[in-house]
Amino acid sequence: MDYGTLQGILTIIVMVTFVGIFAWAYSSRRHKQFDEAANLVFSDDEKPQDTKDSGEQK
Repeated sequence: MDYGTLQGILTIIVMVTFVGIFAWAYSSRRHKQFDEAANLVFSDDEKPQDTKDSGEQK
């Protein structure tokens, strides 16, 4: 097996991997999950602040 054959096989593997990731990312089954993840930035859920253990000493 020479270098050109190995390079061709590696190119095909990388191309198949890219097409697989592309199909996974744009599949209709994942659309809802990706929309929810994209909107997490805008959620108004605030963490309650614990005043007892704020790390400050009086």
